[in-house]
Amino acid sequence: MNLEIEVKNAGISEAEFAKLQKFAALLGEWNSKMNLVSKNSMLDVWSRHILDSAQLINYIPESAKHLVDIGSGAGFPGIVLAILLAQRNTSVKITLIESITKKTVYLKDVCEKLELKNVEVINNRVENTVFKDVDVITARAVALLDVLCGYAAHVGSPKTKMLFLKGQKWAEEDTQAAEHWKYDLTVYPNKQCVDGVVLEMTNLRKKR
Repeated sequence: MNLEIEVKNAGISEAEFAKLQKFAALLGEWNSKMNLVSKNSMLDVWSRHILDSAQLINYIPESAKHLVDIGSGAGFPGIVLAILLAQRNTSVKITLIESITKKTVYLKDVCEKLELKNVEVINNRVENTVFKDVDVITARAVALLDVLCGYAAHVGSPKTKMLFLKGQKWAEEDTQAAEHWKYDLTVYPNKQCVDGVVLEMTNLRKKR
């Protein structure tokens, strides 16, 4: 499918598209110097990474004030959501957590060049961070669901909504996580990946 048609179908405006194109260019520049995403996936960066991340915008409440992206890495989904939310919800704050220092240097450079004033980049491990009033937690290709639940429980609260992009083994991960955690789960199809899903989780709490 033509990229412009895909972008339009995703509800992305011309202004957002332009900024996302700039982001893709910056990712390409940095990826030639350090391993952020595989070279093969860069050939289809829009479908594999950008639009895959962008679909989470549909599940973020308009009332959200603080979004935390765990293990931001190359900026998926955090940077993509920051670009979209900057246009649609100017009051939301986005925190990108990344433990690898050189990746945080990249993330800060991208945020500066894209003028993403709604974003804070933190170079730390998730378990060493403390926040108040986190409305949404996102993650993509970071860890198994059981581990993500531990991260989310530390960062957020039972009121926090979690949005995780997962692959075809999501059901196995859910079964494993359910041994240690309780949560309300809604599963949505991934619009960019036939085998993938979007997991929307709320009311997370540890089993006793």
